[in-house]
Amino acid sequence: MSKKISRADFLKASGAGLAAMTVVPNNVMGAAFGHKAPSDKLNIAAVGIGGMGHSNINGVKNSENIVALCDTDWNYAKAVFEEFPKAQRFWDWREMYDKAADQIDAVICATPDHTHALVSAHAMELGKHIYCQKPLAHSVYESRLLTKLAAKTGVATQMGNQGSSGVGVETVCNWIWNGEIGEVTRVDAFTDRPIWPQGLMVPTETHKIPETLNWDLFLGPAKYRPYNEIYQPWNWRGWWDFGTGALGDMACHILHPVFKALNLGYPTKVEGSSTTLLTDCAPQAQMVKLVYPERGSIHNVKLPEVTITWYDGGLVPPRPEGLEPGKNLNVQGGGAIFYGTKDILICGCYGAEPYLVSGRKPNSPKRARHVELSHEMDWVRACKENKASRVKTNSDFSEAGPFNEMVVMGVLAVRMQSLHKTLEWDGENMQFTNIKDNETIRIITEDSFSVTNGHPTFTTKYTDPINAREFVAEMIKHNYRDGWSLPNMPR
Repeated sequence: MSKKISRADFLKASGAGLAAMTVVPNNVMGAAFGHKAPSDKLNIAAVGIGGMGHSNINGVKNSENIVALCDTDWNYAKAVFEEFPKAQRFWDWREMYDKAADQIDAVICATPDHTHALVSAHAMELGKHIYCQKPLAHSVYESRLLTKLAAKTGVATQMGNQGSSGVGVETVCNWIWNGEIGEVTRVDAFTDRPIWPQGLMVPTETHKIPETLNWDLFLGPAKYRPYNEIYQPWNWRGWWDFGTGALGDMACHILHPVFKALNLGYPTKVEGSSTTLLTDCAPQAQMVKLVYPERGSIHNVKLPEVTITWYDGGLVPPRPEGLEPGKNLNVQGGGAIFYGTKDILICGCYGAEPYLVSGRKPNSPKRARHVELSHEMDWVRACKENKASRVKTNSDFSEAGPFNEMVVMGVLAVRMQSLHKTLEWDGENMQFTNIKDNETIRIITEDSFSVTNGHPTFTTKYTDPINAREFVAEMIKHNYRDGWSLPNMPR
């Protein structure tokens, strides 16, 4: 079904000169490839097209060319393939880059989380603009890498947290930057997700792989596991090897106004808790607390130490004092509560429908960038601008990368909760400083309940002790399967 091509192979085939180009004009590539200048139309490829990828394609298809499509599940992708019959079809994005890189200006990546960094990093190395779905990457290291590669290559970038281009996030920033609620020392945020299965033990049954699915390519850099229908095409979000659970799915929408308005960087402390934590599947509900140090000021508003607390799976934060009885905090899938020294600001998912608990309606200066276009088309606009004078998108990787580190840090906190302590984080060096060499953790492999003759029986089995430092190091920077690798981290 697919041709196995290494990174070195497709870089050689594509030509070293491509890596230095942002968009290649007609007079360079020639009319034989049907390539049009960026002032006219972009030639866009998409990887992962059956779900959100299709939505992103719909966001650009009326004005740009869709020239290549790639997916590991051709049944799930069938409708999109049929919609664009002239686009080249691929199982393997590496083969697509090898064979069609000279025909592509930009790439949309909407694969499962664990392959975001691979698809995006290699696209940037080839000089291709990249729109990558949220969460931007699967680990802290991958997030940092994409941030640095974007700066090095100068391509136009956008993470797919579409609320960042909306008026809600813009309004929240304007209010906070004008001091409308004073200094923010605490934020509580939540989502009503997951809406897919979580808290599951590893299935023991092996199912037949459909002919339309390349299971090995779907696994990509993750360790091999037998195929089971529970993993794919959509429920992968709940499995650690492929997704990041409810936190990775929704925090990129709900916490973005928090990260942006409060000018957050790296946290210094983090801790997590959850319902039963299993080896391979995210828990049914989680709570994560992150502490950020004092950060100076923004627009003359001081930014003191702030504690961000996240809830999901049905858990919700305490209701603020003074909030109207019966007021539902859940707007479009979640919400965030900013506690300031002068007032409390509440908004929904995507920063939607912000308001102050006091009832006051601010009229603040408009400091945050206002986006007239859709999230996808603002990225297209950036792709067509000269990189020397380009106006960055509202979720450019220079912001989305550090923000994504916040999101995957929450996953780390939950998975390390059996250490029973607050973890201290050195963001610059991407390491925890208070995990000892000899500390170990144990994770539940089986958790079941049965009743025999009226008597309950609980069965809980654990892994052997696992070295905590080695375990967390692998989560910070994944070890990939043979045949899969990232570019080197730029200095």
